[in-house]
Amino acid sequence: MQSRAAILSAFPAERPYATSKPLSIETVELDDPGPGEVLVRVVAAGLCHSDLSVINGDRPRPMPMALGHEAAGIVERCGEGVDDLSPGDHVVMVFVPSCGSCAPCAEGRPALCEPGAKANGEGTLLSGARRIHWHGAGVYHHVGVSAFADLAVISRRSLVKVDKAFPLERAALFGCAVLTGVGAVVNTAAVKAGQSVAVVGLGGVGLAALLGAIAAGAAEVIAIDVNPEKLAFARSLGATGTFEAGADTAGEVKEATRGGVDTAIETAGVMAAFDTAYKATRRGGQTVTASLANPAATYPLQHLSMVAEERTLRGSYLGGGVPSRDIIRYMRLNAAGRLPVEKLHTGTSPLDEINEGFDALADGAVVRRLIDLTA
Repeated sequence: MQSRAAILSAFPAERPYATSKPLSIETVELDDPGPGEVLVRVVAAGLCHSDLSVINGDRPRPMPMALGHEAAGIVERCGEGVDDLSPGDHVVMVFVPSCGSCAPCAEGRPALCEPGAKANGEGTLLSGARRIHWHGAGVYHHVGVSAFADLAVISRRSLVKVDKAFPLERAALFGCAVLTGVGAVVNTAAVKAGQSVAVVGLGGVGLAALLGAIAAGAAEVIAIDVNPEKLAFARSLGATGTFEAGADTAGEVKEATRGGVDTAIETAGVMAAFDTAYKATRRGGQTVTASLANPAATYPLQHLSMVAEERTLRGSYLGGGVPSRDIIRYMRLNAAGRLPVEKLHTGTSPLDEINEGFDALADGAVVRRLIDLTA
């Protein structure tokens, strides 16, 4: 069968992407779903920095690759052995497939699935197969999803079934921004009611973390970014304090919060932001990073302060949780009005305008723009 998909053939791409057009919209051949796989008609897919980091070269991947990972759609057909999904079911894609049997999966940590990580690194589905073909050659899958396409073959282990009453355009946000940002707060950091939280970097993941901190009952929710417009947006979402990132932002936050925040969450993927988050954390507090920086990025830590101040530093991937459980929980919070993630949706574009959309994302002009795959 055929599908229209956004293909990246080389990286890094030059800005503006509207001119260089790193993503070309191509008609590709798609295999039928194999055992344990599902054919999904994609309805909406979000433009995320994890896609942008492949385009700009921060996250090298094998080429050519069909991009897109934060998405929702409708099941078209199920491969052999998939008996818990049916055509017409609504699903959210998850960017780490979980095998269910490796050591991390057995410990309830599917984000660290070892076969899933291997498949993602090699650009295949969990089975090791590539189901996309272009000009007679295989195309690599982006983290097992490749959702910038009207049809996608995806491992059942990369899908979460959701309520058909939940709007699919909104559901797409739960596959990455919400799952990662809210999960960093409630799973990794385990923020408690009355505590103080700072979020450094107000992209889709950061603003989802901010909403998660509010939903968790944090008494102080501090937003930090270089963009004044995003700070204003954070205040409209409920941030109790905002700081424009600069040379002494951490000191300003510590003064305003009487010694620093209980938890600082960094989501920007740059070391200056991580430095601010770490230095804004109080003695005995924790710093959580949920971003994916360039692999060459490093940060010098003073060993003495880690010990003498009993500091905790934690990474958070896929929100540190269980997608099949957490996505449903977060959707229930959204339906109850306690997690208004729909406010993060800042525009919708057709697939043909995807390069312009990544320009807007790189410029910090949008939080989450969706690609409408039905247009």
